[in-house]
Amino acid sequence: MTPRIRSLALSGVCAVLAVPLLTAPAQASPAPPRTGFEESDGARWTSQAEEQQLLRTVDKATDRVSLSRIGTTKQDRPVQLVRIGERRTASTVLLVCSQHGDEPSGREACLTTVRDLAYAKDEETRRFLSRTTLLVVPTANPDGRAANTRGNSDGVDINRDHIALKTAEGRAMAAVIRDHQPDAVYDLHEYGATPKYYDKDLFDLWPRNLNTHSALHREAKALSLDHVRPAAEADGYTTGTYGIWTDPVTGEPVKQVAGDGQERILRNASGLKHAAGLLIESRVDPLTDAEKKDEALNNRRRVHSQLSALDGLFSYAESHRWRLEAASTASRLAGLRDRGPVYLGGADNDPAEPGDIIADPACAYRLTSEQFADVKDELGLHGVTVKRDDGGVLVPLRQPARALVPLLLDERASYHLVIGQPDTDC
Repeated sequence: MTPRIRSLALSGVCAVLAVPLLTAPAQASPAPPRTGFEESDGARWTSQAEEQQLLRTVDKATDRVSLSRIGTTKQDRPVQLVRIGERRTASTVLLVCSQHGDEPSGREACLTTVRDLAYAKDEETRRFLSRTTLLVVPTANPDGRAANTRGNSDGVDINRDHIALKTAEGRAMAAVIRDHQPDAVYDLHEYGATPKYYDKDLFDLWPRNLNTHSALHREAKALSLDHVRPAAEADGYTTGTYGIWTDPVTGEPVKQVAGDGQERILRNASGLKHAAGLLIESRVDPLTDAEKKDEALNNRRRVHSQLSALDGLFSYAESHRWRLEAASTASRLAGLRDRGPVYLGGADNDPAEPGDIIADPACAYRLTSEQFADVKDELGLHGVTVKRDDGGVLVPLRQPARALVPLLLDERASYHLVIGQPDTDC
């Protein structure tokens, strides 16, 4: 969705909201719902009750939107998925909002985006939604959002659970990616600044994991550098690369403080699962004296910068959907060819150590029946194919999930689920 599409969608919503009060009730269209954030002009965040009411209203308002529960948290809150589209499409984009419960601005941007697209009447928006299906998880960590905590109700950081899948929230995300096979996964977060080295309005980062297919890596960087950042900068926001401190005078990198290639982080797991992943982080800290005095002003800047970046995502999804689909397909086919090394460490800006490279991987990993019983649900959620035989279970590398299999089963992998036995007799 280009900035023009967002503008048209928003103008359509505003037009409905502006229906004169004297209009006869029989002729008036129901007013689109507003978030609690909008009602308060940024003075408070949308409550979970308000979110549920908005989503129910939007779900009933149009056939282009469907709402489903994809999981339930430990505290019995729903993890939900919103699907927006005019029909079944080849291209799919997934937004994951507020994995960290104390980072609410992305959630607000997602909720207003769902509402705006649901009520938009213009032809350009309809054309976009006829070619791209948008999936949105408005609140990926409902218990954390209720408590305003980074982790879930057990204190677990969901964005470190995309390999082990021990949390209900992480399992829900894995099932969505497996079942809907998005071509892009866009993960909305916030960060605390460290002036003067690390204080942009927005940072983003693509998958750094070295097992990400080169075509997907290229598309994820293009999404960032050629679309998301220019869209935000056009609206007056500063941008940069997440996790890299830079010299305020020269702009040269000083040190890396975050953003490596570990596979359990969603942007990296997305790359391993054939999607162009992108992390986006808006700045929490006030930028000006006015924002320090007015929390609502600071909150509005946080949300509006996320919306500007989303314009870049939608522009990319509209203009590059064929390249994105081709990259996703190439990634899947590479697994079926079963060639090349597998990396257990390193990143795109940090070459792997020799001990972290499986130069000639075995053709499979063998699990005992007991091992498989322990991890079969997780393997299924990851979309890993297995073969049963008299000796237990064989997990072949010749499959779309090839790059993921050693990270799940090799003894040397940092976050393996279980230790499988490499098998060379396939």
